[in-house]
Amino acid sequence: MTVLKNAETQNSDLASSLPYKRVMLKMSGEVLMGDKEFGLDPDTVQRVAEDIKQVVGLGIEVCVVVGAGNIFRGVAGAADGMDRTTADYMGMLGIVINALALQNALEHMDIDTRVQSAIRMDSVCEPYIRRKAMRHMEKGRVVIFAAGTGNPYFTTDTGAALRASEMNCDVIMKGTKVDGIYSADPKKDPNAEHYTHISYIDVLTKDLKVMDATAISLARENNIPIIVFSIMEKGNFATVSQSSGKFTVVTN
Repeated sequence: MTVLKNAETQNSDLASSLPYKRVMLKMSGEVLMGDKEFGLDPDTVQRVAEDIKQVVGLGIEVCVVVGAGNIFRGVAGAADGMDRTTADYMGMLGIVINALALQNALEHMDIDTRVQSAIRMDSVCEPYIRRKAMRHMEKGRVVIFAAGTGNPYFTTDTGAALRASEMNCDVIMKGTKVDGIYSADPKKDPNAEHYTHISYIDVLTKDLKVMDATAISLARENNIPIIVFSIMEKGNFATVSQSSGKFTVVTN
């Protein structure tokens, strides 16, 4: 009993020393592809789930928004002649697939997880209810928000900024394939400058492709910092959550 109390005290002390209590993890669907050209890579899904588990173990409340670029991208569908609204709804269903896969991986690691969808599909997940989502996170559960905002013409970046605002998140953590924001594509330009800190306005005026303009504006309006980091490196989510490692912070 004494050992258990000591462990609980240590976890409480650690959580109180962390810079963030509640975080929104936003990542693209492409992250879950691994080395594949399409779909889900089980090993990558498990590795991402392990990273999330590590952050939950620190005492941080975590909610997640994932894209569907590994399955279907609405903009691409519209570019091929499909009706944009229909294409976007197809993308939302792809998000639900990714959310369920991530939920399954987390629950196999004994992490209580709930998927809440902006489009009702009660047989597979909960509908999005703000108060219920808040309660889940307060109980230490991971909440994955699926189907974007439930509306066409809005990206999952905007969905993440919206849910982060509604959940009173301390930060939006954008997990990408690069370790922050650069002045140019670092894969194409070896002289590209890495920004450790940049303002929302500079992201917009320099047209840096971090998140779409609506998402940046919403985060700015609600004063939610955005941290851009590489989620491809194992354990980096937990490292950055403790303000260590290499990343870019976007603030006012």
